[in-house]
Amino acid sequence: MQTRREFLVASAGAAASAAAAAAGLSGCRTAPAAAESEPGELAAAAIDAAMRTPGAVYADARAVAVARESLSTREERVRSVSLDESAGLGVRVLVGGHFGFAAARVATRDEAAALGRRAAELARSTGGAKFEPVQLAPAPRAVDAWESPCAVDPFEVPLDKKVAAALAANAAAMAVSGCTFASSSITFVRERKRFLSSEGSDIRQVVTRGLVTVQATAVDRAAGAFEPVGVEEPAELGYELLDKLGFESMARGAAEAAVRRLKAKSVVPGSYDLVLLPSHLWLTIHESIGHPTELDRARGLEANYFGTSFLTTDALGKLRVGSPKVNIVADRTQPSGLATVAYDDDGVRAGTWDLLREGVFVGYQTTREQARWIGESASRGCSFGEGWQNVAFQRMPNVSLKPGAERLSLEELIADTKRGILIDGDASYSIDQQRRNFQFTGNAFWEIVDGKKEAPLRDVAYQASTPEFWGACDAVCDARGYELHGSFFDGKGQPGQSNPVSHGCAPARFRGVRVLNTRS
Repeated sequence: MQTRREFLVASAGAAASAAAAAAGLSGCRTAPAAAESEPGELAAAAIDAAMRTPGAVYADARAVAVARESLSTREERVRSVSLDESAGLGVRVLVGGHFGFAAARVATRDEAAALGRRAAELARSTGGAKFEPVQLAPAPRAVDAWESPCAVDPFEVPLDKKVAAALAANAAAMAVSGCTFASSSITFVRERKRFLSSEGSDIRQVVTRGLVTVQATAVDRAAGAFEPVGVEEPAELGYELLDKLGFESMARGAAEAAVRRLKAKSVVPGSYDLVLLPSHLWLTIHESIGHPTELDRARGLEANYFGTSFLTTDALGKLRVGSPKVNIVADRTQPSGLATVAYDDDGVRAGTWDLLREGVFVGYQTTREQARWIGESASRGCSFGEGWQNVAFQRMPNVSLKPGAERLSLEELIADTKRGILIDGDASYSIDQQRRNFQFTGNAFWEIVDGKKEAPLRDVAYQASTPEFWGACDAVCDARGYELHGSFFDGKGQPGQSNPVSHGCAPARFRGVRVLNTRS
């Protein structure tokens, strides 16, 4: 006889499969049925036609196929299931110092050639515009293939198994006394990309990324109060991501945080030493260092999603943004990082470089088009286009705070803090139009008194300017405390595009930061 739980899992799996079939998605898995050589032939035809255009000096083409599967649940039921694929060709052509871009779903060489000519014509049509002419930094010809680590193919894992995992996470959250609502989701994306250029590069890449989310809410009906806690954990991994995270443990932790916060005492505003865990600090890195070091923002050429940047080009190599403890690196090679690839969408080999070295601003994120703007001879490999239908432009790599060189654990850091607040998890934030002044809050907070982690707090937010905040960093734990977090959904551009990106760090301390009470 089936237990009630077994019946619910089986029913949910059947319902989800039926929903997928009804949407015409049954049987869709990873790659199109077309032969692997087809995307290369289409890209080559587009480039050949584009380069026959008078004045064309460069062309590239990206044949991209993206498969995405997502399911969402709440308590004991499935809310939604989706499984879809999209495939097409994007062509970029440089004529007379200006780029033209065209994209479409194409099936034949003639259609691809027409797309290449269309991109070239668009480039020619901008010739009278007063844009700064594009000059591409050199990039070595590359013929290569690369695939991100994926121990368990998520698209081969049965849907009912995924549903069972999500419902089990909800059950783990609901088992926490005081948790009133629980929801979870699982998303996997696989991107197959073939990049060809008129310079002879031919690069194949396959990237698999996963995202697991949970949300738990505790409600005090008598007081009319509630506290939701949401946790999102993405990585460039296959289905093994769920085991790495401990999905049920993650959900239980969210529920415990919600219940704890509902009963916690409200923070007294003032100046505190903040001990920030990687689950929180990653977002502060992203907003206050990641975006300001995008070169197009620094030059005022990009202002969507919170404006430009205070890190203007005259500050490069001169401005102190943090204390000597602060070393922040950009990295397109970091294992399981969401922005990790072998080559960017300019065909440039991925690498690692410094953005802040001992607190001094020393580096930007650049593309082949941007490198010469700051007198550099090569691109940093930061070109990315979401899918096949969007033009590639400068996007953020993984940006991380390096661990401290001296041996220091979280416990030792707390023991060395007299009056502070420990913050775990990311939540809401705001930041000004030059990425200088900001406010952040988190999921869980604890008071630190005389070197001991004491009572939980709530209603905590901190304010600072970017140089003030990073200048107050006086300790970073060693590599034993290093963790990688991030987001699937880093927005930029108009029309907007999303870029997946990760940020790593160990726990760190920031002295004398202004803390507000968000309720008062």
